[in-house]
Amino acid sequence: MHQDESKTETNPSRELHSWERDALIQIAQAGLIEQRRARRWGIFFKLLGFAYLIAILILVVLPRSDDGNTISKSRPAAAVIDIHGIIAAGEATEADSINRALRQAFEADNIKGIILNLNSPGGSPVQAGRIYDEIMRLKAKHPDKPVYAVINDICASGGYYVAAAADEIIADRASIVGSIGVRMDSFGFVDSLEKLGVERRLLTAGENKALMDPFLPIVPEQVDHLQTILDNIHVQFIDAVRNGRGDRLIDDERIFSGLVWSGEQSLAIGLVDELGDIDMVLRDKLQLKHFVDMTPKKNPLERLFGQIETSTIRIINNLFTPKLQ
Repeated sequence: MHQDESKTETNPSRELHSWERDALIQIAQAGLIEQRRARRWGIFFKLLGFAYLIAILILVVLPRSDDGNTISKSRPAAAVIDIHGIIAAGEATEADSINRALRQAFEADNIKGIILNLNSPGGSPVQAGRIYDEIMRLKAKHPDKPVYAVINDICASGGYYVAAAADEIIADRASIVGSIGVRMDSFGFVDSLEKLGVERRLLTAGENKALMDPFLPIVPEQVDHLQTILDNIHVQFIDAVRNGRGDRLIDDERIFSGLVWSGEQSLAIGLVDELGDIDMVLRDKLQLKHFVDMTPKKNPLERLFGQIETSTIRIINNLFTPKLQ
């Protein structure tokens, strides 16, 4: 009886070894699966990165295809320069890029006129002012090359600052034009901090260094000082428009109040000269059949790395910099 029982008894150490072996096998199998998965993902990302580099090289090295609007530099043509979007440093509309394109257009023998293709709500008064000044300088140097500003959907504030330098401004009847004014944006969170029980801790050297800090109460003297800055920039803007438009503007101070008008209304008050588009300017004004797109274009790498810088600059500008918008 005891002999039979001993035969049926299991060996505890043998059970333990069997469990350990199974666990080790499972762990090893899981490790192999994970390694295969990691290897597959590694190959995928390497291929993706390789494809990305190839795409960049193609975009950078290969010439842009001709879309039928660009022509041989030996044929008479108009230069078209797009100024689209916010006019700001770091953007394709920054003064350095636009002015470089303007100089190339004015100095090219086959270019018989320059068309500014505008679709901008405004932006930096510095960038817009620099473009305006360069157009005026180049016009004086090359009086035989007229400049036309053609407005698309919108040409407001800093966009109109640039347009005012043109010999003539052309708009669509439904274009939005004007907004000759200056603004500075900020926020105030003083009451919110008190309700949340948050204490503001700020150290400065200089009694006005925390100028318009959104977490501090407004200081009237600081507001007055900033208003003088805005007023001064506004006068600069008004002078540029008056200088560019001359007696074509009607005698109405509302033009400089920040209001906007339709293209049709703008024609009546002298903000624009005619209603039309680029085709009309080419056909009726310049008597040309062809144009060359001379809009400055950044290569893909510049756009990629420029986006980070531009985003940072834009955040700072939105809080502290006057804008023609």
